[in-house]
Amino acid sequence: MTTGRTFINALNDRVAIRLTVIFGSIWCVYAFLFFSLLPVAAPAWQNTLLYVSNCIQLVALPALMVGSAILSRSSDERAAADHAALIEILDDVRAELADLRQITHGIDTRTADSPMSGNVSISQTVIALDEAPVSGR
Repeated sequence: MTTGRTFINALNDRVAIRLTVIFGSIWCVYAFLFFSLLPVAAPAWQNTLLYVSNCIQLVALPALMVGSAILSRSSDERAAADHAALIEILDDVRAELADLRQITHGIDTRTADSPMSGNVSISQTVIALDEAPVSGR
């Protein structure tokens, strides 16, 4: 019984989303504009067109509301997943920052107590600690 309900719910969701996309398109606006101008061309059909217009409104309004709710629900689920991923990344960054603080703790005091002498090579540049930088090329 649950599988049947799941299938029906999924079908209802697809129909509601499809109707929301159709009624939200510019082509639907053009169709309704044309439909609203029909009584000008055929005044005798005005009552029938009014009846059809009311039926369209009775179907379209609930379909748009349900479709919007479904789209909002999926957007909320996506936002919750993004939030969880960002919290996990933030925890990783905090852990790495704590590791870096532990590794670099005391470096400034050790270097101030016993300055290094000699040359230090970084990539292609040789830096003499007592002099200005000299290119090693």
